[in-house]
Amino acid sequence: MGLSPANTATETLKFCIFDLRRGQHEGEELDKILFFYPADMPFSAQLSVIGLSEGLITFTRIFSPEAACEVIEAEMHSHVFYEAEPDIWMVLIVEKSKETDAIWRIDALRGILKEVHSLFMMFHGSIRALLDKEPSGGIVRKHLYSFVMDYLDDFLIGKKIQLPNFRNTLKERGTVQMLTVSREAAMEVQSLVRLLESCLGSASCHSLILFQDLLVSTTLSPDDTVNLYTYALLRLSPAFSSGSSTWSYLRKGKATSHTTGAVSMLANAGSGLDQSHGSRDSHPTGDSNHDITRPLQPNKWARGKDGFLVTDIRGSYVNNMVHTTPAIWLQQTEEKMYILAYQHKSLTVILLIPLMFIMDGEQGISMVKQQVLENASAKIFKVEEKLSKGWAGENAYHVSGYRYLLVDGDRSTSRASPPGKVTTLTKESLVAASRLREEVDLEKGRTKWDNPDLEKELEICIRAKNNAWVIARVTRGKELYMVLEKANETLLYASDAVEKFSNKYCNGAFSLE
Repeated sequence: MGLSPANTATETLKFCIFDLRRGQHEGEELDKILFFYPADMPFSAQLSVIGLSEGLITFTRIFSPEAACEVIEAEMHSHVFYEAEPDIWMVLIVEKSKETDAIWRIDALRGILKEVHSLFMMFHGSIRALLDKEPSGGIVRKHLYSFVMDYLDDFLIGKKIQLPNFRNTLKERGTVQMLTVSREAAMEVQSLVRLLESCLGSASCHSLILFQDLLVSTTLSPDDTVNLYTYALLRLSPAFSSGSSTWSYLRKGKATSHTTGAVSMLANAGSGLDQSHGSRDSHPTGDSNHDITRPLQPNKWARGKDGFLVTDIRGSYVNNMVHTTPAIWLQQTEEKMYILAYQHKSLTVILLIPLMFIMDGEQGISMVKQQVLENASAKIFKVEEKLSKGWAGENAYHVSGYRYLLVDGDRSTSRASPPGKVTTLTKESLVAASRLREEVDLEKGRTKWDNPDLEKELEICIRAKNNAWVIARVTRGKELYMVLEKANETLLYASDAVEKFSNKYCNGAFSLE
């Protein structure tokens, strides 16, 4: 990465991945570094950062052997830790600032580390398995470098990485947002799922269906659903969107317009970090990076003439039809699956097929596509039409007078006020909501370690500086966060407003009675 010394000196974020089992002998310390951003920091400075992180991990284990270190707050920096795999640590170091935009939740930052690791495992398998396969670590470093840099590219604003802050407080990473459908539409969707299963001819095949950026149906486990749904929002949605999708809520959108079949631009598209930090062909290890699969590289998926998405994540030229079908690992079964995505208007159908089921490689994939087109395309068209008729638009889940976030941790689902409505909140309200969520995170953390079997029941109400009410209720694995800017002066009025919301939209889950 070709950062200038000036850029490195003013870099407000450091991100490293290291293996505590490596580099334990004098002169081999660099061996423990698997990824470091910014990559052009002197090795002595990288080792200093990792040495400090390793020391903090070791020190905190003295007092809490069973609980991994999660965060260390220093005067000038926040050090956020995540033990992604045994002895493989991911550490994010962010500089504190007097700027209001620098207010963040630690759990939201840890969510970034969890998400990038989950997505990496989906495409490449575990880091430890790659290290066991190739002990020198060269391959895993190449994969991590390209993957994480492409991931960070989505947070790039200008030449600065902007991490989630208080403005994202009414969003929840690591969850899916479901589309509410009528009984009749649900029956049509189930009929489509069964038809797809018959087309694929194997009980080991899976499907995931989205309308716009909302989940309609899945046959995957909750964890695999979250991973594939997240990837679909990050990289598959722009293939049918002519602009930033209003429901791509995980982070800022980078969708670009395209015309079906005109996909030559894919071969030459580069990421923002490529352009601002230099070519990525010059890898920190000194090796060529051309043969590395880059599933998170922007603008590498497009819709072909038959409706199936084609990709250039291996660097081949899609318009010359030399692409290969990508594959992912399922977390629950540890199976490797081909991923096929078909799009019709606002409907995306993702099919997962075991590699062992396809005997003839790309020729076998073409036969599967033909089966789907011949037997399921009419049903796909019908389902898309029915869902479109019942779709109320981007503000479908807006509730007048409320700005809210509803999280079901047991099902890994969430629902929130539309982003456009959240932007109407004042800065004071959003900052207060962020601090409220931070307090809830701390209480949940204490309960987790003090009594893991106890489900926390919690209610917190805060009156913000602008007189808005900010409320949190946690009960039976569900969480509700709400901002009421136009509520009455009394707490009783605000509490009554929450009760009405709970009874009408949450089946009374958060009612105090």
